Amino acid sequence: MATPTQWIEGIRLRTLPAAISPIVAAAGIAWYEHGFEPLLVALALLVSLAIQIGSNLANDYSDGIRGVDAARVGPLRLVGSGVATPRRVLLAAFGCWTVACAGGIAVVAITGIWWLLLVGAACIAAAWFYTGGKKPYGYLGLGELFVFIFYGLVAVSGTVYIQVRLVSLPAWFSAVAIGALACAILVANNLRDLEGDLAAGKLTLATRLGDKKTRYFFGLLVLIAAAGVVAVAWTSSWWALLGLLMMISLAGPVYEVAKGVTGRALIPVLRQTGLAEFVCASGIFVGLVFAP
Repeated sequence: MATPTQWIEGIRLRTLPAAISPIVAAAGIAWYEHGFEPLLVALALLVSLAIQIGSNLANDYSDGIRGVDAARVGPLRLVGSGVATPRRVLLAAFGCWTVACAGGIAVVAITGIWWLLLVGAACIAAAWFYTGGKKPYGYLGLGELFVFIFYGLVAVSGTVYIQVRLVSLPAWFSAVAIGALACAILVANNLRDLEGDLAAGKLTLATRLGDKKTRYFFGLLVLIAAAGVVAVAWTSSWWALLGLLMMISLAGPVYEVAKGVTGRALIPVLRQTGLAEFVCASGIFVGLVFAP
């Protein structure tokens, strides 16, 4: 029988790595550039977690009321499984986004950077329209692009900016690495659900590319992430190469994806890719904290 615990497992697989990793990497960049502010990092983490969990709930709601979760092979969805009503899930999503707004307002109050409110509004809008609205961009094959922008470029550079007041080359390269890995998680997720999404008419990038090209794309994202870490080290300190420890966690996922595993067999790939994103961010952080 489906239980909320299974839904929490889905949060752990995709949401937590994508929410925490950008903040950790950005904290390392800020430390290296002598601008580390613990309170601002904590607030950025709160905002990131609240937006991510709210996004997951909103996706659960939108996919559930559309009925596209019927053939889902991944972790439990609350609405699709009947564990929770659509109204409660939607209210929970907006509750999370309210927390995110409160955290964002606190950041603005501390830094005085008022236009960050516009960035926060854009993040919440992107979270909603991924699967919400009349023409969700997640159904147009644009999910990976928006994930790269908001969970990579915006999350990392924004967290660096509120501390240092500029976004340097190491920050941008770190954002590219983290964004590529966040995309890789989504690619593995959509590859797992490929057949079900096709049956439901959900046109993700995976359904548009097809099975074979989606697997190539996963490998390309891993290479981009590795190149991003090397670029961070090149523009800051070679200690940042500790971020390449992520390749230990990625060896299995790359092998399994190349081998052609499908369906539930891809769930460990999501888990390991999420772990790799966190290891990458942690390696960058530790490397730059201990760098001369």
